[in-house]
Amino acid sequence: MRVESKGLFNYPLQGSIDSDVAQFESSLEQEVAKLTGVAKLMLHKMEELSKCESEASDKEFTVMIRGMIDPFITQIGAHPTLQQCSKHTVETLLSVPTTHCTDYNVPVHVYTPTSLAHNTRNAAYIYAHGGGGVASTAPLAKPWLDYIAVNCGVVVFNVDYRLAPETKSPNNVLDFYECLKFVYNNAADLNIDPEKIAIAGECGGGYICLGTMVLLAQRDQTHLVKLAMPGMSLIDDYCFSPPSCMTREERRDSLSMRKIWRLRATDLESQWEDPVLFPGKVSDELLAKFPPTIINEVEFDMFITETSRLANRLRRVGRLLEFVVIPGAKNGSNLNPEFKCFTAWQETIKLSIQEYLLK
Repeated sequence: MRVESKGLFNYPLQGSIDSDVAQFESSLEQEVAKLTGVAKLMLHKMEELSKCESEASDKEFTVMIRGMIDPFITQIGAHPTLQQCSKHTVETLLSVPTTHCTDYNVPVHVYTPTSLAHNTRNAAYIYAHGGGGVASTAPLAKPWLDYIAVNCGVVVFNVDYRLAPETKSPNNVLDFYECLKFVYNNAADLNIDPEKIAIAGECGGGYICLGTMVLLAQRDQTHLVKLAMPGMSLIDDYCFSPPSCMTREERRDSLSMRKIWRLRATDLESQWEDPVLFPGKVSDELLAKFPPTIINEVEFDMFITETSRLANRLRRVGRLLEFVVIPGAKNGSNLNPEFKCFTAWQETIKLSIQEYLLK
């Protein structure tokens, strides 16, 4: 059955990066140019590690990328615009038992707006954090999710799925999938309306969200989800293409993205056509079983080509509600309250939830 789009979004693309983002990037580039000694060697080391295929290089790359991403997320998350929402949510912790990769309890941080504390049938927003699937943690995403919980009137379930390379595909996706099933099967005890469950994620979390959508389609369980909202997602193997046909952002990050795909795969060669690892390779037959989907993107993202291809395929099989591309934004700038694209991104999420989840 084809889903019906309400045509909520039609942002005109502008072909240039927002001035506030461009100014920030320029100042950052100037600071990088001033680096000397150990700091400069570390940047060069990251580039060299991206080219290597060995267990030792995998471990070193993982340590370095976590050391870069986690402090960056922590810094933005401290912004007062985000922090003030924590005063209006109550946090609880779930522990979801799983057996797909040894016996393991997946931690899920739950943020309930105080305004919904006495409701018995709330909408659920089950989220997978960003970080490429190899960095960051669920608690680091709390400031943004408090904001979404309060701004959108939903209970947020923030899944702390296991990361690569310690946990390989499909097990990190299965962590999230099992948490979704847990929320659905225990909806009454969690004060959740099982007919109003959304799944979402950004960057590596968008990949986790899409992988879960593949599993739902494979297992005829699409009914568990009313709305899926992957954003800025790692989708397929486009980064392995010749760089000459790529955008500037795709070309800049292609080597590191190849490394990240290798970190996530148990055996990249044998999993090359596995749609749980590469959701963009899912068949049209399974794609037609996806939950109703809103794809969120930014104009200057390193995943724009693969995202656009998937959006076109979803539209053709009748499962795309909206394909939103925030103009002038880059990957990560839309999550920073200092930039104007933050407002557009958050209002897009809010209107999507109001029109497609809560109604």
